[in-house]
Amino acid sequence: MKTLICIVCPRGCHLNVDEENDYKVTGHHCEKGEIYGRNELLHPVRVVTSTVKVKSNIHPRCPVKTDQSIPKENIFPAMRLLDSVLLTPPIKRGDVVVDDVAGSGACFVVTRDLDT
Repeated sequence: MKTLICIVCPRGCHLNVDEENDYKVTGHHCEKGEIYGRNELLHPVRVVTSTVKVKSNIHPRCPVKTDQSIPKENIFPAMRLLDSVLLTPPIKRGDVVVDDVAGSGACFVVTRDLDT
């Protein structure tokens, strides 16, 4: 039996996931909590946020994030991809920085406009 705290909503339900009983989830107050608890043990995924270098004296870094969740085991390889990125303004929110992160189909995208 694994105990988790659900992060889907602010309620933070304390979930119990029974691995020996087909990953049955108890302690959830909504369907999303049940899905989260099961998926967290079977195939955990995360949206990854970070920053990349910018060729600018005003804004040396720019925030980025994956446009969808990626498998948890791909987080560190994904972060290493960002080490070599150098953006040149102007940069628009939604611009793709890295395509197909670690073969997941997700992209790193810019989350802030930078004109200079």
